[in-house]
Amino acid sequence: MPAVDLNADLAEGDVFSPRDMEILGTITSASLACGFHAGNRDVMRAAATACVRRGVVIGAHVSFRDRAGFGRRAVDVRPAQLVDDIVEQCGVLTHEAAAVGGTVEYVKPHGALYNQMGVDPTTAAAVIEAVAAQHHRVLVTQSGTVVIDLARRADVRVVPEGFPDRGYGAGGRLVARHDDGALVDDPEIAAQRAVSMVRRGGLRSVDGTWVPMTVETLCIHGDAPGAVASARRVRAALQSEGITLRSFTRTAPVEPMDDRST
Repeated sequence: MPAVDLNADLAEGDVFSPRDMEILGTITSASLACGFHAGNRDVMRAAATACVRRGVVIGAHVSFRDRAGFGRRAVDVRPAQLVDDIVEQCGVLTHEAAAVGGTVEYVKPHGALYNQMGVDPTTAAAVIEAVAAQHHRVLVTQSGTVVIDLARRADVRVVPEGFPDRGYGAGGRLVARHDDGALVDDPEIAAQRAVSMVRRGGLRSVDGTWVPMTVETLCIHGDAPGAVASARRVRAALQSEGITLRSFTRTAPVEPMDDRST
């Protein structure tokens, strides 16, 4: 029986919102903002508390230092400084998670950093060095990018990721957010794409080209207007296809609690 992780990028506001809580009730891993693009220590701790209560795996959603641009702008930073910045972010989240009995089990870069490490070996090397310094040594990255082979050579575990709620170009890269087809707002279409990535090993690009990919985790963007509906529909579609939902760091499936129960 196939299995896949379902993750979302959360804790990106000034508080851990009711919408975050609803999304948390559908996923198996949560990538929590670490303060550089969004979030703060209070929201990190609140999010980590909710994750621990529901058995949802915690990951560090690290970024360039760019709160004004929500981490979606390229930042010119020396590789050594980038390593230090990522380690700092992981350390802050690790502290807040530990305070409520949780652990950080993976690193997933955000926005411009995520995209840049996929095409730029220098940025990829800095990210890998920072992840290698963590106890878990697990990096989530887009399927098919240059960082994958580099990370594996450094003995960092790579978890390839797919995005049911984002459009892909023919070459397998995400379509820029300002371009046509970049965002998939229809929960039903997002669900179909999620099943295709897991069952068929790929999906159609915005121009109809088949894009093959291997995924171990699927991401729902928590800041998208329809994130709650998409997360619920994607989860239901995967389960209806006999696909087990399980974090990539766990051996047993997780059954998230209804957020209304707490």
